[in-house]
Amino acid sequence: MFSTVLDLTTGRTEVVRDITRECERVVADSGVRDGLLNVFVPHATAGIAVIESGSGSDDDLLTALADLLPADDRWRHAHGTRGHGRTHVMPAIVPPHATLPIVDGRTALGTWQSITFVDLNVDNPDRQVRVSVVEG
Repeated sequence: MFSTVLDLTTGRTEVVRDITRECERVVADSGVRDGLLNVFVPHATAGIAVIESGSGSDDDLLTALADLLPADDRWRHAHGTRGHGRTHVMPAIVPPHATLPIVDGRTALGTWQSITFVDLNVDNPDRQVRVSVVEG
């Protein structure tokens, strides 16, 4: 297995960040022609989504998550900024991982698909994503 960690700084706003290029670079560096790419977030408040990015879908996802998980005082997990508890529920909706096929040395994404890092936790701007490649 070939594995590396991406260090991300997300700032102090909710974010959907396209990490497709970084993941593709890891696949290329691994030398694997056919296998699996696994992208994993070792945080309790972030996730990985495979969506179309850069076309407004990023903002649409943040809007949908805000509708599903309002940043208010309903959450029992209540430290940090107002509504922080919702960030601990988000990985049940946007999981902390994605596994994708690698075919002919490239991640087999659809035409408009991107690998994105989703982070609602404005209290912690320093994040990591583990990207691993397993040869098939």
